[in-house]
Amino acid sequence: MSGPTVHAIVRAIGDAAARWSDADFPPRVRIMPAIEARTGYSTPVVEYALDRLFSPLHAGGLESVLVEELGSLDALERFVPRKSGIQERAYPVGRVVIVSSETTIGVALVPAVYALCAKCSVLVKDREDALIGAFFETLGDELHALRANARAERWTGGARASEDLTLRLADAVVAFGRDETLDAIRAGLRPGARFAGYGHRASIGYVARAALGDEARARAAARGAARDLVLYDGEGCMSLHALFVERGGEVEPERFGAILIDEIEAAAVEFPIGRVDPRISTYLAGVAFRAALGSRGPRVFRTPAGDATLVLDPPQHAAPPFLPRVLPLYAIEGPAECEEYVRSHGLPLEAFGTAVVDDAMRTLGAALGAVRIAPLGVLQAPSPSLPHGGRTRVSEFVRWVASE
Repeated sequence: MSGPTVHAIVRAIGDAAARWSDADFPPRVRIMPAIEARTGYSTPVVEYALDRLFSPLHAGGLESVLVEELGSLDALERFVPRKSGIQERAYPVGRVVIVSSETTIGVALVPAVYALCAKCSVLVKDREDALIGAFFETLGDELHALRANARAERWTGGARASEDLTLRLADAVVAFGRDETLDAIRAGLRPGARFAGYGHRASIGYVARAALGDEARARAAARGAARDLVLYDGEGCMSLHALFVERGGEVEPERFGAILIDEIEAAAVEFPIGRVDPRISTYLAGVAFRAALGSRGPRVFRTPAGDATLVLDPPQHAAPPFLPRVLPLYAIEGPAECEEYVRSHGLPLEAFGTAVVDDAMRTLGAALGAVRIAPLGVLQAPSPSLPHGGRTRVSEFVRWVASE
């Protein structure tokens, strides 16, 4: 098939991403206000998000993922020997449409990049800040041949997704958004089209008593949890939505809560809050009412500025509030209580954060259904080479042809 080689595509993507990694790159500077207006995030949070989005997309990292999943880059260019001498080639699946989410910054970029590496034609349903479209302009400057295959158009929602002609003609669709939006998109696809939907998911943290042996270790765990809470104001699928802390350590959960609110205050200096959600006041009024009913009611910790809230021991029959910088902290005896909470609320987990990643925590995270297990403090910084939502990065975008 004609067109640029995969080596040229990977190099162009890496060069374009390097330009966007520069905070002073004019297109990035110009688009910052639009991203802030759409998301409500503060400037430091948006800067961090763009750094995390573009810096890892270097040519070496992209090539490593392609080789890991496809065996070699050559498989995208010609028939190559694979299993037992069988010759195989990975062809592009065809037309790929990627639907961006309403909140997350640039979530469509990584699947778009890998679909382009697979030599697919890519159309991104971009949000109103037009971030992906702006990056595609830079990519076209790096490799003019990609202009025809890397396109973006504005997407305002999924209410009429089933009537969208580009979706109905797509060979593969990747969509981010609410479950009802994903259902509408899936319903409008033609038979045989591939679909990867990423709906609402949550992330939780766990601090075992072994990590609470002294205040230094407890503060390290709290520092990581604080960062995972304040980034993106709790709106991402890898934001920290609930935290479980075991009793019986040298630092008990109530003391840990006091340490954590201090660390949240410090983290908020680096990453100030954006818009304040009025629903927080309603939630806190309910918490205060329950606390007034008895001595075992939940205890509330707030930063001096009132921009973050920690609720110690809210009722476990209530699901996480999913409010900006509001974190329920549950004091528990052991993993069984955490498992019961996740099971009873049917929480679909994206990430499981823990103070120390060891076999016990890996086993627990996997049992809870998490697709990523990581130390507290880096939940919001996944490598683009890792599977997203438990799915591989490139395989969705190729079809294999075998020759005996």
